[in-house]
Amino acid sequence: MLHGPAAMGEPWQPQPQQQRLPALGNASEPSAGPGTAAPGGGGAAGGVSPWDIALCATGTAVAGENALVLAVLFYTPSLRAPMFLLIGSLALADLLAGLGLVANFAVRYLLRPPSEAAELGAAGLLLAAFSASVCSLLAITVDRYLSLYNALTYHSERTLGFTCAMVLLMWLLCLGVGLLPLLGWNCLRDQSSCSILRPVTKDNAAVLAVTFLLLFALMMQLYLQICKIAFRHAQQIAVQHQFIATAQATSTRKGLSTLSLILGTFALCWIPFAIYSLVADSSYPVVYTYCLALPATCNSLINPIIYAFRNPDIQKSLWLACCGCIPSTFSSRPRTSSDV
Repeated sequence: MLHGPAAMGEPWQPQPQQQRLPALGNASEPSAGPGTAAPGGGGAAGGVSPWDIALCATGTAVAGENALVLAVLFYTPSLRAPMFLLIGSLALADLLAGLGLVANFAVRYLLRPPSEAAELGAAGLLLAAFSASVCSLLAITVDRYLSLYNALTYHSERTLGFTCAMVLLMWLLCLGVGLLPLLGWNCLRDQSSCSILRPVTKDNAAVLAVTFLLLFALMMQLYLQICKIAFRHAQQIAVQHQFIATAQATSTRKGLSTLSLILGTFALCWIPFAIYSLVADSSYPVVYTYCLALPATCNSLINPIIYAFRNPDIQKSLWLACCGCIPSTFSSRPRTSSDV
Protein backbone atom coordinates (compact mmCIF):
# COMPACT_ATOMS: atom_id res chain seq x y z
CA MET A 1 0.00 0.00 0.00
CA LEU A 2 1.02 3.54 -0.61
CA HIS A 3 0.94 6.13 2.10
CA GLY A 4 1.31 9.91 2.16
CA PRO A 5 1.11 12.17 -0.92
CA ALA A 6 1.51 9.29 -3.37
CA ALA A 7 -1.63 7.61 -2.03
CA MET A 8 -3.59 10.79 -2.71
CA GLY A 9 -2.41 11.08 -6.26
CA GLU A 10 0.07 13.87 -5.63
CA PRO A 11 3.50 13.66 -7.27
CA TRP A 12 6.24 12.70 -4.88
CA GLN A 13 8.99 15.29 -4.35
CA PRO A 14 12.38 14.32 -2.87
CA GLN A 15 13.25 16.09 0.36
CA PRO A 16 16.25 18.43 0.04
CA GLN A 17 19.38 17.18 1.72
CA GLN A 18 20.54 19.21 4.68
CA GLN A 19 23.54 21.38 3.93
CA ARG A 20 26.86 20.21 5.26
CA LEU A 21 28.72 22.63 7.48
CA PRO A 22 32.40 22.56 8.38
CA ALA A 23 33.04 22.82 12.06
CA LEU A 24 35.75 23.85 14.49
CA GLY A 25 34.58 20.93 16.54
CA ASN A 26 31.84 18.58 15.41
CA ALA A 27 28.92 20.18 17.20
CA SER A 28 25.99 18.03 18.20
CA GLU A 29 23.99 17.52 15.05
CA PRO A 30 20.43 16.43 14.49
CA SER A 31 20.12 12.79 13.61
CA ALA A 32 20.01 11.95 9.93
CA GLY A 33 18.08 9.20 8.27
CA PRO A 34 19.63 6.28 6.44
CA GLY A 35 21.65 7.37 3.44
CA THR A 36 21.64 11.03 4.52
CA ALA A 37 24.96 12.68 5.32
CA ALA A 38 25.08 14.31 8.70
CA PRO A 39 25.61 18.06 8.70
CA GLY A 40 29.27 18.98 8.99
CA GLY A 41 30.34 16.64 6.24
CA GLY A 42 31.02 13.80 8.67
CA GLY A 43 29.48 10.50 9.43
CA ALA A 44 29.95 7.10 7.98
CA ALA A 45 26.76 7.32 5.93
CA GLY A 46 27.83 10.42 4.01
CA GLY A 47 31.47 9.39 3.63
CA VAL A 48 34.54 11.48 4.38
CA SER A 49 34.68 14.96 2.91
CA PRO A 50 37.77 15.58 0.72
CA TRP A 51 37.99 19.05 2.27
CA ASP A 52 38.26 17.54 5.74
CA ILE A 53 40.94 15.16 4.49
CA ALA A 54 42.86 18.17 3.14
CA LEU A 55 42.55 19.97 6.47
CA CYS A 56 43.71 16.87 8.36
CA ALA A 57 46.70 16.43 6.03
CA THR A 58 47.57 20.10 6.44
CA GLY A 59 47.34 19.73 10.22
CA THR A 60 49.69 16.74 10.14
CA ALA A 61 52.25 18.66 8.08
CA VAL A 62 51.91 21.72 10.33
CA ALA A 63 52.44 19.63 13.47
CA GLY A 64 55.50 17.85 12.07
CA GLU A 65 57.17 21.00 10.77
CA ASN A 66 56.70 22.99 13.96
CA ALA A 67 57.76 20.04 16.12
CA LEU A 68 61.09 20.16 14.26
CA VAL A 69 61.47 23.85 15.09
CA LEU A 70 60.75 23.22 18.77
CA ALA A 71 63.23 20.33 18.85
CA VAL A 72 65.99 22.52 17.40
CA LEU A 73 65.29 25.31 19.88
CA PHE A 74 65.12 22.90 22.83
CA TYR A 75 68.31 20.98 22.08
CA THR A 76 70.44 24.02 21.14
CA PRO A 77 71.59 25.86 24.30
CA SER A 78 72.78 28.87 22.32
CA LEU A 79 69.23 29.59 21.13
CA ARG A 80 67.99 31.06 24.40
CA ALA A 81 67.61 34.72 23.45
CA PRO A 82 64.20 36.44 23.83
CA MET A 83 63.77 36.41 20.05
CA PHE A 84 64.04 32.63 19.93
CA LEU A 85 61.62 32.30 22.84
CA LEU A 86 59.04 34.17 20.76
CA ILE A 87 59.77 31.95 17.77
CA GLY A 88 59.31 28.94 20.04
CA SER A 89 55.97 30.33 21.23
CA LEU A 90 54.84 30.69 17.63
CA ALA A 91 56.00 27.16 16.80
CA LEU A 92 54.18 25.74 19.83
CA ALA A 93 50.97 27.56 18.88
CA ASP A 94 51.15 26.29 15.30
CA LEU A 95 51.97 22.78 16.54
CA LEU A 96 48.81 22.80 18.67
CA ALA A 97 46.85 24.18 15.72
CA GLY A 98 48.00 21.25 13.59
CA LEU A 99 47.13 18.77 16.33
CA GLY A 100 43.76 20.50 16.70
CA LEU A 101 42.98 19.97 13.01
CA VAL A 102 43.84 16.29 13.33
CA ALA A 103 41.81 15.97 16.55
CA ASN A 104 38.86 17.70 14.91
CA PHE A 105 38.96 15.18 12.07
CA ALA A 106 39.12 12.28 14.54
CA VAL A 107 36.21 13.61 16.58
CA ARG A 108 34.05 14.12 13.52
CA TYR A 109 34.67 10.81 11.80
CA LEU A 110 36.05 8.32 14.32
CA LEU A 111 34.24 9.09 17.56
CA ARG A 112 30.94 7.23 17.62
CA PRO A 113 28.70 8.15 19.29
CA PRO A 114 29.89 11.77 19.27
CA SER A 115 30.79 13.30 22.62
CA GLU A 116 29.71 16.89 23.18
CA ALA A 117 32.65 17.50 25.51
CA ALA A 118 35.13 16.17 22.92
CA GLU A 119 33.56 18.28 20.18
CA LEU A 120 33.71 21.47 22.21
CA GLY A 121 37.20 20.56 23.42
CA ALA A 122 38.45 20.21 19.83
CA ALA A 123 36.89 23.57 18.96
CA GLY A 124 38.49 25.17 22.02
CA LEU A 125 41.91 23.75 21.13
CA LEU A 126 41.72 25.29 17.67
CA LEU A 127 40.58 28.64 19.02
CA ALA A 128 43.34 28.75 21.63
CA ALA A 129 46.05 27.61 19.19
CA PHE A 130 45.20 30.03 16.39
CA SER A 131 44.76 32.87 18.91
CA ALA A 132 48.21 32.12 20.33
CA SER A 133 49.65 31.97 16.82
CA VAL A 134 48.30 35.42 15.93
CA CYS A 135 49.40 36.87 19.29
CA SER A 136 52.89 35.38 18.87
CA LEU A 137 53.16 37.01 15.45
CA LEU A 138 52.18 40.32 17.03
CA ALA A 139 54.73 39.79 19.83
CA ILE A 140 57.50 39.13 17.30
CA THR A 141 56.54 42.29 15.43
CA VAL A 142 56.65 44.31 18.66
CA ASP A 143 60.02 42.76 19.53
CA ARG A 144 61.46 43.73 16.15
CA TYR A 145 60.12 47.26 16.54
CA LEU A 146 61.71 47.65 19.98
CA SER A 147 65.01 46.24 18.74
CA LEU A 148 65.21 49.10 16.24
CA TYR A 149 63.57 51.85 18.27
CA ASN A 150 65.70 51.19 21.38
CA ALA A 151 68.74 49.72 19.68
CA LEU A 152 71.19 50.88 22.37
CA THR A 153 69.25 49.57 25.39
CA TYR A 154 67.33 46.72 23.78
CA HIS A 155 69.54 43.86 24.97
CA SER A 156 69.62 45.14 28.56
CA GLU A 157 65.87 45.83 28.78
CA ARG A 158 64.54 42.76 26.95
CA THR A 159 65.71 40.12 29.41
CA LEU A 160 64.78 36.49 29.09
CA GLY A 161 62.78 36.58 32.32
CA PHE A 162 60.68 39.54 31.18
CA THR A 163 59.99 37.85 27.83
CA CYS A 164 59.00 34.60 29.57
CA ALA A 165 56.53 36.49 31.76
CA MET A 166 54.96 38.22 28.75
CA VAL A 167 54.71 34.94 26.82
CA LEU A 168 53.10 33.22 29.80
CA LEU A 169 50.56 36.03 30.17
CA MET A 170 49.77 35.83 26.46
CA TRP A 171 49.21 32.07 26.63
CA LEU A 172 46.91 32.38 29.64
CA LEU A 173 44.81 34.87 27.69
CA CYS A 174 44.66 32.58 24.65
CA LEU A 175 43.77 29.56 26.79
CA GLY A 176 40.91 31.63 28.17
CA VAL A 177 39.71 32.19 24.60
CA GLY A 178 39.91 28.43 24.05
CA LEU A 179 37.60 27.81 27.01
CA LEU A 180 34.83 30.00 25.59
CA PRO A 181 33.04 27.18 23.67
CA LEU A 182 32.85 25.15 26.87
CA LEU A 183 31.57 28.17 28.77
CA GLY A 184 28.62 28.81 26.48
CA TRP A 185 30.04 30.34 23.29
CA ASN A 186 28.41 27.67 21.15
CA CYS A 187 25.28 27.09 19.13
CA LEU A 188 24.50 23.56 20.30
CA ARG A 189 21.11 24.62 21.64
CA ASP A 190 20.22 26.98 18.78
CA GLN A 191 21.37 25.70 15.40
CA SER A 192 20.04 28.78 13.61
CA SER A 193 22.62 30.98 15.40
CA CYS A 194 25.64 29.03 14.11
CA SER A 195 28.39 30.82 12.23
CA ILE A 196 30.20 29.42 9.21
CA LEU A 197 32.27 27.34 11.65
CA ARG A 198 30.25 25.43 14.20
CA PRO A 199 29.92 25.41 17.17
CA VAL A 200 30.84 29.13 17.33
CA THR A 201 27.81 31.41 17.08
CA LYS A 202 27.54 34.13 14.44
CA ASP A 203 27.88 36.96 16.98
CA ASN A 204 30.89 35.38 18.66
CA ALA A 205 32.57 34.75 15.31
CA ALA A 206 32.05 38.42 14.43
CA VAL A 207 33.70 39.48 17.70
CA LEU A 208 36.70 37.24 17.01
CA ALA A 209 36.98 38.50 13.42
CA VAL A 210 36.89 42.17 14.47
CA THR A 211 39.51 41.52 17.15
CA PHE A 212 41.73 39.81 14.59
CA LEU A 213 41.41 42.71 12.13
CA LEU A 214 42.35 45.18 14.88
CA LEU A 215 45.45 43.13 15.74
CA PHE A 216 46.41 43.04 12.09
CA ALA A 217 45.98 46.83 11.86
CA LEU A 218 48.33 47.18 14.84
CA MET A 219 50.87 44.93 13.14
CA MET A 220 50.64 47.03 9.99
CA GLN A 221 51.24 50.22 11.99
CA LEU A 222 54.31 48.71 13.66
CA TYR A 223 55.53 47.51 10.28
CA LEU A 224 55.34 51.04 8.88
CA GLN A 225 57.24 52.37 11.88
CA ILE A 226 59.91 49.69 11.43
CA CYS A 227 60.32 50.73 7.80
CA LYS A 228 60.74 54.40 8.77
CA ILE A 229 63.30 53.60 11.45
CA ALA A 230 65.24 51.26 9.17
CA PHE A 231 65.44 53.80 6.38
CA ARG A 232 66.51 56.50 8.86
CA HIS A 233 69.27 54.23 10.13
CA ALA A 234 70.38 53.57 6.56
CA GLN A 235 70.67 57.31 5.91
CA GLN A 236 72.63 57.87 9.12
CA ILE A 237 75.26 55.30 8.26
CA ALA A 238 75.57 56.35 4.63
CA VAL A 239 78.40 58.72 5.54
CA GLN A 240 80.37 56.03 7.38
CA HIS A 241 82.94 53.64 6.01
CA GLN A 242 81.80 51.72 2.95
CA PHE A 243 82.06 48.18 4.36
CA ILE A 244 80.05 49.17 7.47
CA ALA A 245 77.35 50.72 5.30
CA THR A 246 77.25 47.65 3.10
CA ALA A 247 76.85 45.28 6.06
CA GLN A 248 74.13 47.40 7.62
CA ALA A 249 72.33 47.80 4.29
CA THR A 250 72.34 44.04 3.81
CA SER A 251 70.88 43.52 7.27
CA THR A 252 68.24 46.21 6.73
CA ARG A 253 67.20 44.81 3.36
CA LYS A 254 66.89 41.33 4.83
CA GLY A 255 64.80 42.58 7.73
CA LEU A 256 62.47 44.58 5.49
CA SER A 257 62.07 41.75 2.98
CA THR A 258 61.26 39.36 5.81
CA LEU A 259 58.67 41.70 7.29
CA SER A 260 57.10 42.22 3.87
CA LEU A 261 56.92 38.46 3.40
CA ILE A 262 55.47 38.04 6.91
CA LEU A 263 52.65 40.55 6.60
CA GLY A 264 51.91 39.76 2.96
CA THR A 265 51.54 36.06 3.66
CA PHE A 266 49.58 36.73 6.85
CA ALA A 267 47.16 39.04 5.06
CA LEU A 268 46.59 36.70 2.10
CA CYS A 269 45.96 33.73 4.40
CA TRP A 270 43.76 35.28 7.08
CA ILE A 271 42.13 38.53 5.92
CA PRO A 272 39.68 36.93 3.41
CA PHE A 273 38.57 34.38 6.00
CA ALA A 274 38.14 37.05 8.71
CA ILE A 275 36.04 39.28 6.45
CA TYR A 276 33.95 36.31 5.32
CA SER A 277 33.29 35.44 8.96
CA LEU A 278 31.79 38.89 9.43
CA VAL A 279 29.32 38.75 6.55
CA ALA A 280 28.47 35.06 6.15
CA ASP A 281 26.38 32.63 8.18
CA SER A 282 25.60 28.94 8.11
CA SER A 283 23.23 29.35 5.14
CA TYR A 284 26.12 30.27 2.79
CA PRO A 285 27.52 27.55 0.47
CA VAL A 286 29.90 25.40 2.47
CA VAL A 287 32.51 25.31 -0.30
CA TYR A 288 33.22 29.02 0.28
CA THR A 289 34.07 28.35 3.91
CA TYR A 290 36.42 25.50 3.05
CA CYS A 291 38.12 27.50 0.29
CA LEU A 292 38.93 30.28 2.76
CA ALA A 293 39.61 28.18 5.86
CA LEU A 294 42.24 26.00 4.15
CA PRO A 295 44.57 28.91 3.23
CA ALA A 296 44.16 30.29 6.76
CA THR A 297 45.42 27.01 8.24
CA CYS A 298 48.27 26.97 5.73
CA ASN A 299 49.64 30.11 7.39
CA SER A 300 50.81 27.86 10.24
CA LEU A 301 52.64 25.80 7.61
CA ILE A 302 54.42 28.87 6.24
CA ASN A 303 55.38 30.47 9.57
CA PRO A 304 58.33 28.11 10.32
CA ILE A 305 59.79 28.81 6.89
CA ILE A 306 59.63 32.57 7.42
CA TYR A 307 60.62 32.81 11.07
CA ALA A 308 62.74 29.76 11.82
CA PHE A 309 64.30 28.13 8.78
CA ARG A 310 65.49 31.47 7.34
CA ASN A 311 67.29 32.36 10.58
CA PRO A 312 71.08 31.80 10.34
CA ASP A 313 71.39 30.44 13.90
CA ILE A 314 68.62 27.90 13.40
CA GLN A 315 70.01 26.98 9.98
CA LYS A 316 73.38 26.28 11.60
CA SER A 317 71.76 24.05 14.24
CA LEU A 318 69.85 22.15 11.56
CA TRP A 319 73.04 21.53 9.57
CA LEU A 320 74.82 20.28 12.68
CA ALA A 321 71.91 18.01 13.62
CA CYS A 322 71.45 16.56 10.13
CA CYS A 323 75.01 16.06 8.90
CA GLY A 324 77.26 17.07 11.80
CA CYS A 325 78.93 19.88 9.87
CA ILE A 326 78.37 23.39 8.54
CA PRO A 327 78.81 24.07 4.79
CA SER A 328 81.77 26.23 3.88
CA THR A 329 79.42 28.48 1.93
CA PHE A 330 77.33 29.16 5.02
CA SER A 331 77.16 32.86 5.86
CA SER A 332 79.04 33.76 9.03
CA ARG A 333 77.62 37.29 9.24
CA PRO A 334 76.66 38.01 12.85
CA ARG A 335 72.99 38.44 13.63
CA THR A 336 71.88 42.05 14.16
CA SER A 337 68.79 43.63 15.59
CA SER A 338 67.44 44.18 12.09
CA ASP A 339 67.20 40.48 11.43
CA VAL A 340 63.92 38.68 12.09
